[in-house]
Amino acid sequence: MNFHDTQFLSRISADLIVVIHFAFVMFVLLGQVLITIGAFVGWNWIRNFKFRIIHLASILFVVIESVAGIICPLTTLEKWLRKQAGETSYQGDFIANWVHEVLFIDKGTVEPWVFTACYSLFGLIVLLAFFFAPPRRISKAPTAEEV
Repeated sequence: MNFHDTQFLSRISADLIVVIHFAFVMFVLLGQVLITIGAFVGWNWIRNFKFRIIHLASILFVVIESVAGIICPLTTLEKWLRKQAGETSYQGDFIANWVHEVLFIDKGTVEPWVFTACYSLFGLIVLLAFFFAPPRRISKAPTAEEV
């Protein structure tokens, strides 16, 4: 194993991209689950404005990609890195394979419009959460002159 070998570095980079991709998906999915639970049980942190904007922007990015028929840049990058490593797509270490299998469904068995509908529906749920559990900006403490 030569750490300066381009194929080795490409394979490791592709594995890292899969982990990042998986983390992104988990952020969107688990983020919404926690927002929904938090709205019912009164968790204040789920109303953090920055978190909610990043969460909404993340799912809107996925929805726009899907509606426009654009392949995810992370998927494109991973496939290119796998090719540079001399591998076929989605092969690699145990962890990379496991993460990949959890993340990707065989799209040959499901029509592409089903994914677009699912992404869009989930995006709508995230957007609705903005109205039912709106984010709040943290107000700064009053200064001595304001008191």
